[in-house]
Amino acid sequence: MITEFAAAQWDLELDDLFLTIGHRFGRVELRRRMRDYVRGLLAPVARKNSWQLAEQAGHRTPDGLQHLLAGAKWEPDDIRDDLQEYVSDKLGEPGGVLIVDDTGFIKKGTISAGVQRQYSGTAGRTENCQIGVFAAYASTRGRALVDRELYLPKSWTEDPERCRTARVPDEREFATKGQLARHMVLRALASPLPITWVTADSAYGQDNRFRRMLEQSGVGYVLAVPKSQFSVGCSRIEGLFAQAPNEAWEKISCGDGAKGPRIYHWAAVRLPAVAEFDYQGEVPHRMRWALARRSISKPDEIAYYLAYAPLQVSVQELVRVAGARWAIEECFQAAKNECGLDQYEVRRYVGWYRHITLAMLAHAFLAATAHQAREKGAERVGRPGPSGSQWRRFGDSWQLVVPGPRTCADTEDDATR
Repeated sequence: MITEFAAAQWDLELDDLFLTIGHRFGRVELRRRMRDYVRGLLAPVARKNSWQLAEQAGHRTPDGLQHLLAGAKWEPDDIRDDLQEYVSDKLGEPGGVLIVDDTGFIKKGTISAGVQRQYSGTAGRTENCQIGVFAAYASTRGRALVDRELYLPKSWTEDPERCRTARVPDEREFATKGQLARHMVLRALASPLPITWVTADSAYGQDNRFRRMLEQSGVGYVLAVPKSQFSVGCSRIEGLFAQAPNEAWEKISCGDGAKGPRIYHWAAVRLPAVAEFDYQGEVPHRMRWALARRSISKPDEIAYYLAYAPLQVSVQELVRVAGARWAIEECFQAAKNECGLDQYEVRRYVGWYRHITLAMLAHAFLAATAHQAREKGAERVGRPGPSGSQWRRFGDSWQLVVPGPRTCADTEDDATR
């Protein structure tokens, strides 16, 4: 039950958020429309499009809210920057994880910016849809979406007239999802967000350029990779773990799910260092790992990861980061179900960014409010290998020992195999 005090507190905190971003909207009328739009996204409205949000706000027509998305002068990237600062303040803490993934938005027709028949992980099949690449931030305080980019297929970027009709900026060129992800990660690392780790699924983890960018940025990662991924000592990472002794597999929880702890068998092996990235002078300061996650009930189901981490990191910490990847799926579900992330009816490029950014802002507010409620509740209750290499036991983990560190050139060759 929501008390009058709780409702009043909600309004005060939401007003504080509006004051933080209000200067991004030049005119009073525009600020009011933004407030009405975000309040509508947070309200129990059946379908969060401009018509129903206008009804929720008491507007006679949706013209004002449609103008907010289509014609008004404000920059959604400015709101994104404010959003990242807000999430840092409310949810940020050491050990925070940045998660990259994409999601589909099913659409009809051919006019909406970036729409075409393409594979959507959301639908699990090829559909007529738009694809958005997103970054989420997760910590023990909560998780929220913090960046977004609309993927434009070549069928769009190679058709200038189609792009002009959808108001795609002239400077926007074709970029792969991996390139969009790299841009977002670099922005997030330059933001106030306290990011210690980056994680992503195999679509991004198998990208050698994505991994190199993270290494050059000095941030740790645990990235899923396909079983065919090249690894030191084997042409495929699955072959590396086929050599692991039975005692190398350990039951570890990678975090709580809807049905309790997500427990799997995990095996971890330390890989040789890369001289250009893993040393400071003559002293090593980073370590490389390969991990495997095996289903307890279905041992043939194995997922693989590559990791780049500080020297003293534990296997349990690597497992925690690997498990954090599911937080972005929870963000997608919550933002779509509760904040209308996918319920827009805009067709132009700028309209997509504006709606998506405001929906992300609404979702971040919910995440921050949920964390504050938990904190108040806690206060009340009190809170055999290849030639020259082999597997060896190393403390509480297993290590693949290969003579001498590799060079960056060696690993660049790896990517071509």
